[in-house]
Amino acid sequence: MDLEGFPKKLFGDGVASSKGEKWVKMRKLANHVFHGESLKSMIPMMIMSCETMLERWKIYEDKEIEVFEEFRLLTSEIISRTAFGSSYSEGKNIFQMLMKLASLVSGNANKVRFPRISQIWKSYDEIESEKLEQGIHDCITRIIKKREEEKIGEDHNFGSDFLGKLLEAYQDNRISIDDIIDECKTFYFAGHKTTTILLGWTIFLLATNKKWQERARKEVVESFGHKVPNADGLSRLKIMNMILDESLRLYPPVPFIKRKVDKKVELGKLTLPPEMHFYISALAVQHDCKIWGEDVHVFKPDRFAEGVVKASNNNPVAYLPFGYGPRTCLGLNFAMTEAKITLSMILQRYMFTISPTYVHSPADLFMLRPQHGVKVILHKI
Repeated sequence: MDLEGFPKKLFGDGVASSKGEKWVKMRKLANHVFHGESLKSMIPMMIMSCETMLERWKIYEDKEIEVFEEFRLLTSEIISRTAFGSSYSEGKNIFQMLMKLASLVSGNANKVRFPRISQIWKSYDEIESEKLEQGIHDCITRIIKKREEEKIGEDHNFGSDFLGKLLEAYQDNRISIDDIIDECKTFYFAGHKTTTILLGWTIFLLATNKKWQERARKEVVESFGHKVPNADGLSRLKIMNMILDESLRLYPPVPFIKRKVDKKVELGKLTLPPEMHFYISALAVQHDCKIWGEDVHVFKPDRFAEGVVKASNNNPVAYLPFGYGPRTCLGLNFAMTEAKITLSMILQRYMFTISPTYVHSPADLFMLRPQHGVKVILHKI
């Protein structure tokens, strides 16, 4: 399995896979988009996308619905709106191509390669991947040209969306078109897949734990009534935060984290040499009863009532759903805001129970997803 090349093929040389000075530059640029006022400005777009999904759900009331695919469509919609804003339709087209590219790349990760043959003959998948790469490049180039021709607002800027911020940096010669493409790939894959998985497992856990579903709903109604969520209220959802933290502990979307040793390290009886690549199993660490207690496999959100440090028995590094250190996922706040809005708006409208046809089968193919989806029965409140 080509684990080494897999992230690079999907993310290019974006912030998730770049190194050194380039990583510092791209991290700083992307960091600005996912915090503070920039993040708050994305909330209305998240709500709009969620309302579209919930309108579609009306035909499933008192019926079975497979929510994992629904969340895939939702998060794709949110990413398209927040990343591309006024260029939303072109953004959807780009992300559709990126989804096809991801399917080709992940499918090829398990295939055996014969180097000499690969040098003289390209497979169908390789040819299709190149076509998609070129299509993505052409689409983004057209958007850049269009936005240059009609700069937005009185300030004549490129817009406040993710692409607008990247285009400002491009105009200032801080980044290239290839950098923009790589960051769009990173935003799509990192922001789309992980939040879909987080929402899927959280709905499963709430559907099978009625008490916590009721506690979450009570908190949401007390905070927002039946109005749409707002930034101040979202920041005060303590029970919701505990539920999401526990969901991420039990089912981390990215079950392993890759790192490289910079200098010789003595780890217990092991010696890790420089340049060695290794994988940390977040799944194993977050299910270690020595750290989390004998009830480690039980859904118990109140273990996070006093924060991660207390929950992990003073081992905060044992909680790794978003990585750790300088390369902690920069979209953490974006993902949690998106998840809280979605769950709040669902809880305001529906009570849900697990469907008799649900099959519990977590599948680990780079990401820990429910192999057969998450089927629930919706009950309108």
